[in-house]
Amino acid sequence: MNILVINAGSSSLKYQLFDMDSQTVLAKGLFERIGIDGKVKHTPGTRPLYEASVALPDHAAAIRTLIELLVSKEHGVIASMSEISAVGHRVVHGGEAFAASVRITDAVLNAIEDVVPLAPLHNPPNLVGIRACTAVMGDVPQVAVFDTAFHQTMPKESYLYALPYEYYTENKVRRYGFHGTSHRYVSERAAAMLGKPIESLKIITCHLGNGSSLTAIDGGRSVDTTMGMTPLEGVPMGTRSGLIDPAIIEYLCGARNMTVKEVTDVLNKRSGMLGVSGVSSDFRDLHEAADSGNERAKVALDIFAQSVRKSIGGLAAVMGGVDVIVFTAGVGENNCPMRIMICEKLAYMGVAIDAEKNKQRGVEINIAKEGALPVLVIPTNEELVIAHDTLSLVK
Repeated sequence: MNILVINAGSSSLKYQLFDMDSQTVLAKGLFERIGIDGKVKHTPGTRPLYEASVALPDHAAAIRTLIELLVSKEHGVIASMSEISAVGHRVVHGGEAFAASVRITDAVLNAIEDVVPLAPLHNPPNLVGIRACTAVMGDVPQVAVFDTAFHQTMPKESYLYALPYEYYTENKVRRYGFHGTSHRYVSERAAAMLGKPIESLKIITCHLGNGSSLTAIDGGRSVDTTMGMTPLEGVPMGTRSGLIDPAIIEYLCGARNMTVKEVTDVLNKRSGMLGVSGVSSDFRDLHEAADSGNERAKVALDIFAQSVRKSIGGLAAVMGGVDVIVFTAGVGENNCPMRIMICEKLAYMGVAIDAEKNKQRGVEINIAKEGALPVLVIPTNEELVIAHDTLSLVK
């Protein structure tokens, strides 16, 4: 059975086609600049990358082009669209309505629409991707896999803010958490690597990339996480501020003659590593600048490392201990110096990093010294989780 996985952005669409019988990726790629001039990068199996400019007036055009590529003689991997059994979609926000992945129906679409105010940058493109698939693929079953669903196991003391209670009951203001599909995947892989049942483990997963979040997973269930009602809360990120004193917003509105919307835009797009360093949101650029003597780049890296360390300590306190720490996503998987910076002050928790093992990038490995608390690097695979969930719901 072949499952197509779609991750739709406002002007982009990422995809992977899985053969679930062999657990292999038949094809993957990316459509960019949808609604502008249109570009596609398509990799059919082990064959060379195909890149082209193509007219993409909307997401439906991208889906039509995708199907044409998948069935073409030169770049295809299947004979016809009928070989695609189902489509799995990443949906960022499911609110409280979804604690698991679901088959997409009109009622599900309406529920996703209802939480658009909670994720105005993410859910509308996700809906566009679903509707584009419906327009092009007709009755092919579709499944929604929510970033927030994994965190629906958090207790009230973790997800409620200390605000008037009616803001939660009437306006749904609460912590939802994100990157749930990634946290779920790497925690399950961590248990497998350690050869222990996940029900017996206290795991802290660190999804560190341009967007970053950490999660406390106790017995396989998310019990606390750093991101909040939106992906803005938590540790500082590439361009997001992370946690700040909320009074700063009103202060900046007055001090710099800004609107709330303008301040919020700054907090999302011009803060974080970019805002502090003035160099880049990319950690590779920051390390290069810091090594060249750029003090602001060095401070940005120090801020990030300290914030992650504080989060690890706090999440361990929530669970009453920790059995394993996991690093994943772009920075977590590949930034060896940052892993050292984060872990060097965690000796009190039993953390000790093996410098040679830590040189490994993008592979599953325990980088801890012998006898120390396990610190695992696990490349995330959200698309595979989406494919598995889709398969289980449509079989």
